[in-house]
Amino acid sequence: MMHRLLPLVILLLPLAAAARADCTVHYKAKRGNPMQLEAGTASLPEAACASRAAAAAALAPMLAGQGWTLLAITAIIPGS
Repeated sequence: MMHRLLPLVILLLPLAAAARADCTVHYKAKRGNPMQLEAGTASLPEAACASRAAAAAALAPMLAGQGWTLLAITAIIPGS
């Protein structure tokens, strides 16, 4: 039975890899009074990984929901 599934698994592996293609971004953010600064990381979907502007557009609303204001995307690290 297992030997029959192996060709199917081999065919589906590239699809699984493409589905989880994303990136990790490093960012700087601020909030509140007194001011707090944060340097953090976040995982974003592939569509937000093309540029710092795209990453900022995806990340800013997520941070805003937690009371933070995005200051900068400092790095984009492609996923595997």
